[in-house]
Amino acid sequence: MKSDFEPYVGFDPDGTTCASVPASRADGVVIVGGGIAGWAVAEAVRALDSDVGITLVSACHADRYHKPELSIALGRGLAPEALVREGAADAARRLGVRLLTDTFAVGLSPSLRQLRTSRGTLSFTKLVLAQGARPALPAALSPDLCWRVNDLAGWSGLHGKLKRGARRVAIVGAGMVGCELAEDFARAGHSVTLLDLQSAPLAALLPAQAGERLRSSLETLGVDFIGDTQVAAVTCGDDGCKTVTTANGLQIVVDEVVAATGLVTASRIARSAGLAFERGIVVDPVSMQTSASGVYALGDCVSISGMPCRFIEPIAKQAAAIAHHLLGRPHAGYAHVQPVIRLKTKSLPIVVHGLPCPDGEWVVIEDSADMLCMQQRRNGELVARLEVGSPRHRLAA
Repeated sequence: MKSDFEPYVGFDPDGTTCASVPASRADGVVIVGGGIAGWAVAEAVRALDSDVGITLVSACHADRYHKPELSIALGRGLAPEALVREGAADAARRLGVRLLTDTFAVGLSPSLRQLRTSRGTLSFTKLVLAQGARPALPAALSPDLCWRVNDLAGWSGLHGKLKRGARRVAIVGAGMVGCELAEDFARAGHSVTLLDLQSAPLAALLPAQAGERLRSSLETLGVDFIGDTQVAAVTCGDDGCKTVTTANGLQIVVDEVVAATGLVTASRIARSAGLAFERGIVVDPVSMQTSASGVYALGDCVSISGMPCRFIEPIAKQAAAIAHHLLGRPHAGYAHVQPVIRLKTKSLPIVVHGLPCPDGEWVVIEDSADMLCMQQRRNGELVARLEVGSPRHRLAA
């Protein structure tokens, strides 16, 4: 109810970028995270209520951009500034949001309705955690020597190096992001080595036949894929070149190293606040409320039925469910379904419907030079469909 939202007092954001917010607006809803998920909640709440106060706390500049474009930007010739769809200050002004940038959340007390930040303590009536997930960096990959392309800031630094001319790049991890970056960099004229623990790229998602097609496609572009390989160390020489040493003694000298080794949700704030946590912040699958009343979460940081939900597609629906629930408006709630997974590799489009499981059986439906279609069943039930090749040949739903 709107009466639940009380004016916020006692916080002076010195030097912080803030939108001009009318004094009549309460600062009842606090959103942690300035990425796609955080802004989606701000949009959804404001669409329902033009008066309720909204404060968005972001550790970065919070400019709005489409994160999946990071892995295909270089080949398209897009500079970092071209990826920004709306500046943070403009978005905050348009939505009437109080914006605290370069501000870190350091503690949370659901019972006191307080969020501790690096700029002071914020009181809230409702809180939404949209903190995302951070790269999972193995011990062998020094953060000082490896780029992580998980946000615009990280991409901007790497772009500054790659725009100088052809470079030698090692990408560690051949998952979706690693494969997309490998193709993108190769198309932009760089020499790319792609390493992975598995024998084929995207092995955790694709059956062997599809993995081999992907490998062949990348190698046709000039990508050197090295599978069944674990990186033991990355070192930097006096000339600035990096040497990637594998567990079997192989040494690869490159100019840049990119870690694409997956994501992990930071748990410190959630656990210290007593929130249920299982590979992510546990949320109710309908309301997206956490185990603490009045505290919600969405996007990369959440766990639904024990599984992380790190896809862009469901975020808008999650945000809508949260906005309705925290404002006390009727709504059917969020209904989680497995999103369609699309690998953004131009040379070989790949689409997965459903979520493949390790113990499922893949069956070939079509196998031609241009197209591979497969279905996976478990206990007789269809759980996933795979299409590798030209979109015009995709299976009917």
